Amino acid sequence: MKNKLILGAALLMAAVTESLACTNLIVGKGASADGSVIVSYSADSYGMFGELYHYPAGVHPKGTLRDIHEWDSGKFLGQIKEAPQTYNVIGNMNEYQVTIGETTFGGRPELVDTTGVMDYGSLIYVALQRSRTAKEAIEVMTGLVKEYGYYSSGESFSIADPNEVWIMEMIGKGPGVKGAVWVAVRIPDDCIAAHANQSRIHKFNLNDKDNCLYSPDVISFAREKGYFDGMNKDFSFAEAYNPLDFGGLRFCEARVWSYYNMFNKAVGDTYLSYIKGETKEPMPLYIKADRKISVRDIQHAMRDHYEGTPLDITNDPGAGPFKTPYRLSPLTYKVGDREYFNERPISTQQSAFTFVAQMRANLPDAIGGVLWFGTDDANMMVFAPVYCCTNRVPDCYSNKEADCVTFSWNSAFWIYNWVADMIRPRYSLMVDDMRAVQNKLEDTYDSAQAGIESSALSLYEKDPAKAKEFLTNYTCMTAQSAIDSWKKLGEFLIVKYNDGAMKKMDKDGTILRPKTGNGAPLVRPGYPKEFLEELVKATGDRYKVTE
Repeated sequence: MKNKLILGAALLMAAVTESLACTNLIVGKGASADGSVIVSYSADSYGMFGELYHYPAGVHPKGTLRDIHEWDSGKFLGQIKEAPQTYNVIGNMNEYQVTIGETTFGGRPELVDTTGVMDYGSLIYVALQRSRTAKEAIEVMTGLVKEYGYYSSGESFSIADPNEVWIMEMIGKGPGVKGAVWVAVRIPDDCIAAHANQSRIHKFNLNDKDNCLYSPDVISFAREKGYFDGMNKDFSFAEAYNPLDFGGLRFCEARVWSYYNMFNKAVGDTYLSYIKGETKEPMPLYIKADRKISVRDIQHAMRDHYEGTPLDITNDPGAGPFKTPYRLSPLTYKVGDREYFNERPISTQQSAFTFVAQMRANLPDAIGGVLWFGTDDANMMVFAPVYCCTNRVPDCYSNKEADCVTFSWNSAFWIYNWVADMIRPRYSLMVDDMRAVQNKLEDTYDSAQAGIESSALSLYEKDPAKAKEFLTNYTCMTAQSAIDSWKKLGEFLIVKYNDGAMKKMDKDGTILRPKTGNGAPLVRPGYPKEFLEELVKATGDRYKVTE
């Protein structure tokens, strides 16, 4: 039995290492442009179907049990006692605007307990159904793993409400040992933070109960296992439970660095040497931004590929002739007996869904909580508003007609993927066409927000149920309008870029129709000048035209 547990843990850690999935960006309410707490999340997992989850509110008789299935695989893990009352959850936000995201850091493989009942995904969605504040969610999550055991490897969680946001990091205690060791740190209101598959909590204040919570044995357990032997004040959760390696630095911490660099160039300049492996001092858990940050800023940040930084991947041969900022997996590859790597930016093609959560304390919860949501890679989809009171899933975000192996023209996930897979091979040629539609839709939703919420507030003061139905209908309408526009975009791209040529366009952006015959007016873009120069360097006179 022991050997099977060890093998299971090893396989799990191999999967974690291969995926290096997910990114969370965090903005405190004092650092945001409108007083919102903002948290983003990308569920980056190859083969995962992107959909919007919904758990309706409910009242449950005493003694009711709930089945727990692993979020990633669907494997049945066991049962837990159901709460007497549960709250409405849409996506990763509940009706009280509590939001939870995650990134897997893996950590020490020997600490995975495959006999545990609560995996990281179930922790998120069960806690959302039982919590009215971020702090309450922490209590629920840590209580569940204490009572039922923790099934997954090491995780970082973003746990937020309209007033505060915490990063909690958790790892199990090994096969058959119930519970977990964990630490949670409150991000100051005037700061930003991020995590991306590498443990980020180093030293923490053991005496600040208002801003730092932790399991009683978080240090003593590390001593017992031989991970730490210093003074308590010098204890680092990250160094003990997730020692940094090359992948943790370049594939994970680099994404945090990119976020910090966007909003505090001085911090970016300071820690570039750390990302390159030249210095050892880790980046801080949180920093102050050099300007106020909006929801739109975070939407754009989730589309980042290190553009304009020393890690930019659009100008090397791997980008191809059309400067694609994407690389095929795996992250590392061998040439001869040497190993090389691809950069891993925030935006990646394997995302199943992405959101930017906006939580506001100055509005009723039903109106204040907005999950700006889209399926697939943030760079190639539209963030449309999903209000936290929404009590049904828009059809295009559901699994009614589609799944990970079933295509549907009515599925947002497959429509976004269809268009993205057209654009990536000829990125620089086609991306502006996509960006025009994307910006128009997102700008429309953004500019409409104040008016929609004003109407909803007027309804809410008279009849909260009618306000919630109004916002649910608006959520479904905007989701569908985005997908309808994206279908038209896909049709436009197929026609405009058919067979590697480009149809000529009118001044208003309409494809010119042929005046006579069947042939449309064409432009042949060919390859960029820089690419052709490199091609000739590589091939010499092989393709030289001679008399």
